[in-house]
Amino acid sequence: MAAKQPETTTIKKKPLLLLILASAGPGIIAELAGNDAGGISTFSIAGANYGLKILWAVPVAMLFLMVVQESAARMGSKTGKGFAALIRESFGLRLTAFAMLALAIANSGTTLSEFAGIAAGMELFGVSKFIAVPVAGLAVWALLMGGSYRRTERIFLVISLVFLVYVVAAFVSKPPWGAVALHTVMPSLEPNAGFISLIIAIIGTTVAPWMIFFGQSNVVEKGATIKDLFFLRADVFLGAVIACFVVWFIMITTGTVLHEQGIVVEDAAAAAQALAPTVGQAAEHLFGVGLVGASFLAACVLPLTTSYALCEAFGWERGTDRSWNEAPVFKGIITAIIVISCIAVLVPSANLMSIMLTAQIVNGVLLPVLLIFLVLIANNRIVMGSHRNGKLANTLSVVTIIAIIGFTVALFVFLGLGFDVSL
Repeated sequence: MAAKQPETTTIKKKPLLLLILASAGPGIIAELAGNDAGGISTFSIAGANYGLKILWAVPVAMLFLMVVQESAARMGSKTGKGFAALIRESFGLRLTAFAMLALAIANSGTTLSEFAGIAAGMELFGVSKFIAVPVAGLAVWALLMGGSYRRTERIFLVISLVFLVYVVAAFVSKPPWGAVALHTVMPSLEPNAGFISLIIAIIGTTVAPWMIFFGQSNVVEKGATIKDLFFLRADVFLGAVIACFVVWFIMITTGTVLHEQGIVVEDAAAAAQALAPTVGQAAEHLFGVGLVGASFLAACVLPLTTSYALCEAFGWERGTDRSWNEAPVFKGIITAIIVISCIAVLVPSANLMSIMLTAQIVNGVLLPVLLIFLVLIANNRIVMGSHRNGKLANTLSVVTIIAIIGFTVALFVFLGLGFDVSL
């Protein structure tokens, strides 16, 4: 009787695209969450005030975003540590305490703006903020207390689909695509403080300080290692492209419709209302849905990022998978930020604009400092080994830092000289 031949198992390799999509998460979530209430307002105002000729700022911001988030993903996968822990180990407790205090102030103010964005967006549909904000706050809190990182990440990715409404809105507005393409690749400047302020705002809102902490901590919590670097980079680059396409479409819509009619707006909700008479109620509703969804996503991400960074910096237990008993400080910080933000939005006498402006100024000061920390750590042979920055990465990083510092200094000079830098 012939011997039975051993069975061979055929292992099918998954297509590369499917593997990249399966690895998507930290990068895409971090970068899309940057298109929050403040960001959408900034992009809407930019298009309304200056039309299509400010579109060239989008690919510039995208390049900066890729550089920063790639470094964060590489550092997280190589060290298994978040950005806050690496700052503490590399620069000591004093500088870490300064960075964490600034981050906490900026993120708390920005979280407040997200709930204000939810309130403004829901009012477009006739829902009072006294209903919308408490319900949103409870939903954010329940999601972050859910106890499963994988589930939370999947929910974040599903919420991110809301940004598709801005793509639809852009096509509804019927822009001159030839002019759009030209202004996207052809830089132009206007010698006034308002234009410079908007360039700073576009870059600053696209590359926010908290993104570094969120992206890197999520790489760590996901359990990714340096062997996963190719897919982490794909996640980061794909996220940057998608996020900046959203920015591009928002600016195209308001630049095509509002700028051509000389309509000036002060925020995303006003932009949504201004679109209705020209391109129909559908555009207003699309912008409203996008504002609420984007604000909700960022309202989830910001308290989580703040708590994770603070706990990591000072050695407290952390993680979405931890229970209240295991990580009371981590859960408590998240709860406090959500509760305080919701209450502040509902207080009639609260000066929300002043709080949000303070948060943006703190972000402007903090970002260059964090980028310097980022580059120094990414070049540390002991920390990064063979995965430290190469010449290209260093060149792009230095250009990013110089550009952001230059724009920030320009803004403060304009403020000091008494120029009107209101958006």
